[in-house]
Amino acid sequence: MINKGPREVRRIVAAGDENGNAVIYDDKLVADVLTDPARPGFAFTRFWVTEDTPAPIKGIRETLHLSNILQPPIGGSVGSFVTIPPDAWYMKGLTDEKVSDYFAYMGAPEASRLGKEAPHPYMQQTLSLDYVLVLSGEVTMVLDMEEVHLGTGDTVVNLGGSHAWSNRTSEVCELFLSTHDGRAN
Repeated sequence: MINKGPREVRRIVAAGDENGNAVIYDDKLVADVLTDPARPGFAFTRFWVTEDTPAPIKGIRETLHLSNILQPPIGGSVGSFVTIPPDAWYMKGLTDEKVSDYFAYMGAPEASRLGKEAPHPYMQQTLSLDYVLVLSGEVTMVLDMEEVHLGTGDTVVNLGGSHAWSNRTSEVCELFLSTHDGRAN
């Protein structure tokens, strides 16, 4: 398969106007896309961020000026679209340094679980509640002690668990993620 790059993601922002009528304030392609040079075809497209729960909704029209990092803001959430390329596209040339560079670039070097015992080089763990929907393709969710194969339409609720996404097919996989700041109780 030829890598055509990440899918363009259209974002529409609708809210109430000064008269209380629902209107569209924004309708455009999202430009907030992070890639990983070590994984051709990988893309993290962020389309909305909140810094508080409950999230403010009045007068908010844009949030992508906030820092784009792997962990959601304290008390906040991130809506994103992730493209996972086939492992075969990058695993042969992958080094620990390249993986470390990715986590540093994502503002979360502490999230990396890279090491001899990690079942996948991109194992990560954040203090977050993640809702995941497989939009297209197939992917294997790799955990510390087990794996689960997922296909289009499958969902995951990840409560801060160490994990990685391993695409063992020849086609890209696309995920929708809603990630929320969590606590360890």
